[in-house]
Amino acid sequence: MASLLEVKDLNVYYGVIRALKGISFHVEKGEIVALIGANGAGKTTTLHTLSGLIAPESGEITYKDNDLIKTPGHKIVSLGMAQVPEGRRVFAEMSVEQNLMMGAFTRSDKKEIADTLKMVYKRFPRLDERKKQLAGTLSGGEQQMLAMGRALMSHPDIILMDEPSMGLSPLLVGEIFDIIQSVNKDGVTVLLVEQNAKKALSIAHRAYVMETGTIVKEGKASDLLNDESIKKAYLGE
Repeated sequence: MASLLEVKDLNVYYGVIRALKGISFHVEKGEIVALIGANGAGKTTTLHTLSGLIAPESGEITYKDNDLIKTPGHKIVSLGMAQVPEGRRVFAEMSVEQNLMMGAFTRSDKKEIADTLKMVYKRFPRLDERKKQLAGTLSGGEQQMLAMGRALMSHPDIILMDEPSMGLSPLLVGEIFDIIQSVNKDGVTVLLVEQNAKKALSIAHRAYVMETGTIVKEGKASDLLNDESIKKAYLGE
């Protein structure tokens, strides 16, 4: 049985700089898989390549048996892959509800879109309370919830999450990670890029450790959490 997402020998260059050096990994349906590593390790580049924002030099990306390298970015969303970008990237001058509706742009069934919107408001009551408010006036944590809600509006099978805890207070980080787990329990697969390695490993099923464009370690998240070299390098222990 093929994996939901399979990456083989992926090479990406920025000009002459080789940002990804032949990385391979897979994500199974229903998993939370974490990519951890220092700044500049290639984690965000990996997500951007998966979602069609960067064209790789060589390698394969297969998602639900589709060749993503030959698929344009907007088509990738309609195949059921959504991204929550680093820095949230909400449309500041639009209302919360308008931002959410932007997430449904690939869908056409109005009733299904309305049902999904209800589900998003149920999951994020704060967004419901602020639906008419401009997104730019929300707090960092609320903007992160909005970015997650917007991704859920496309009814994805997999969400790529880029640094969801960045710039948030520890209390809010806990809340965001609880939400990621509950989205996963509802059947959405998650590929999580996160600087907070300890938090990422505490909710992931499996993880890959990246260093300067290569994958140097992989395994069950619980094993990596107890790995001495990982503790020293990434967990501040």
